[in-house]
Amino acid sequence: MLKITDARVIVTCPGRNFVTLKIETDAGVSGVGDATLNGRELAVASYLSDHLIPCLLGRDAHRIEDTWQFLYRGAYWRRGPVTMAAIAAVDMALWDIKAKAAGLPLYQLLGGACREGLLVYGHANGETTEETLREAQRYIELGYRAVRLQSGVPGLKSTYGVSSDKDFYEPADAALPSENVWSTEKYLRSTPQLFAAAREKLGGDIHLLHDVHHRLTPIEAARLAKDLEPYRLFWLEDAVPAEHQANFRQIRAHSTTPLAVGEVFNSIWDCKQLIEEQLIDYIRASVLHAGGITHLRRIANLADLYKVRTGCHGATDLSPVTMAAALHFGISIPNFGIQEYMQHTAETLAVFPHGYHYGDGYLHPGEAPGLGVDIDEALAAQYPYRRAYLPINRLEDGSMHDW
Repeated sequence: MLKITDARVIVTCPGRNFVTLKIETDAGVSGVGDATLNGRELAVASYLSDHLIPCLLGRDAHRIEDTWQFLYRGAYWRRGPVTMAAIAAVDMALWDIKAKAAGLPLYQLLGGACREGLLVYGHANGETTEETLREAQRYIELGYRAVRLQSGVPGLKSTYGVSSDKDFYEPADAALPSENVWSTEKYLRSTPQLFAAAREKLGGDIHLLHDVHHRLTPIEAARLAKDLEPYRLFWLEDAVPAEHQANFRQIRAHSTTPLAVGEVFNSIWDCKQLIEEQLIDYIRASVLHAGGITHLRRIANLADLYKVRTGCHGATDLSPVTMAAALHFGISIPNFGIQEYMQHTAETLAVFPHGYHYGDGYLHPGEAPGLGVDIDEALAAQYPYRRAYLPINRLEDGSMHDW
């Protein structure tokens, strides 16, 4: 038995807010887990401190599956982003402990490597098509084999995914939600033009991706997917809000553009129909928001039966702890597709020393025991929590719309 003797929540803001759980054991082996929920960080911190940590003390850290079931089924009120982020933090930390106790990098306990590295994509964005393509070229020169393109929409003051800081995009930009204005009509006119220009300038060998960010109706999304077919996207992401999974049938009926969704999913039930009916090509659920490595492996196993591949969310609202967990997970499964890779700031990387590394378009989790990442608590204490919200979206007539 490896007894849990202590667990604590660390909230820090080295440029943006992160919530980290650290679990200690009687053998002196500790583990870390990410519990960050962008814009609702303190809700998860409270869930951990007030409800989960008291239940962890004295438990056997090796009993990961039993602990996951205890926290999920034992609460009665299941699922939801706060609950599943908290469970994920515990799950990550326990896998970190188990692998450290074995003296192995975590992926070895998950079955070993299925590939030499994980294909990643970078984020190229600009106010204009020309600026976006210059950024895409910069990523290609850094060795990236896949690039997500987001561009400003003519006639709109601001657009999702476009930032003045090209390396460290952070949408949670204000102490109260800022408001953006959206026009689907303007967006549907400009986006195919962006990808036509991209293929002409960048050629056919680079993988191109695009994020709609849940903003279209099914028939609008079908029209966009069909318009983008000539440019052979790697995927079209989050074309519609996915609460109603059957919405994707309409898109699928009209286009062969590959579809990806799932960064806001928190359980296998959110994607079961999408996978079983083969309405998507990539499932983007993250280790953090989908209940940890234990639960994400279930999602990946289901997806593998239907030739659906993974493409885990990897934005900067996930700490390096989640990135490390995603890499150990991704390198060990047969149906890995691609990994989103948004680089963290130097301040964040200093707070979270890590062993994963990038080279020639691929990430590797490294060979350190466990997750290969930790938190510098003394340094983290120098960056106190700062309230920050994601923006909201309104249509040009002032009505609320999906951000």
